[in-house]
Amino acid sequence: MLHSSPPVLGFAAFSGTGKTTLLTKLIPLLRAKALRIGVIKHSHHDFEIDQPGKDSFELRKAGASPVLLVSKYRRAIVEELPQTAEVKLADQLAVLSGAELDLVLVEGFRDEAFPKIELHRPALSKPLLYPNDHCIIAIACDRPLPTSPELPCLDLNDPGAIANFILYSFLSHTQ
Repeated sequence: MLHSSPPVLGFAAFSGTGKTTLLTKLIPLLRAKALRIGVIKHSHHDFEIDQPGKDSFELRKAGASPVLLVSKYRRAIVEELPQTAEVKLADQLAVLSGAELDLVLVEGFRDEAFPKIELHRPALSKPLLYPNDHCIIAIACDRPLPTSPELPCLDLNDPGAIANFILYSFLSHTQ
């Protein structure tokens, strides 16, 4: 299991379950409690964050890696990774090591060993992950599930309750 400072909490689910939607609701609730939140989102697809014709895109295509694009509003680092290497969460956490964060939320990396909340929607007809993943600390579902008493079942449609679980159960045990 990953041990990190700041604490790391993942959200694991099959595609289409609502991981990003939930995170966009949770982050403001956690920020309202003065937490500094970082996010790592794993994608199985190739992606571009810049556009052809823009200087930073052209510099990266010319072979520069990393490329740091910065303004007074934000900064982005684009770095090419070897296509043969599988992306590991520990490597991505190392990139955030200098940031002053209270919590890193992770979307994806469901096969790696670190604390996770499983998101589940029975209507999607996908299997539950928790029986085979000892790192799942809670399940957020859109209807009650018959889980063991030691595995909390949270309401997927109640971001406030999930935020409270993170604040008062997860974070209180990591300090």
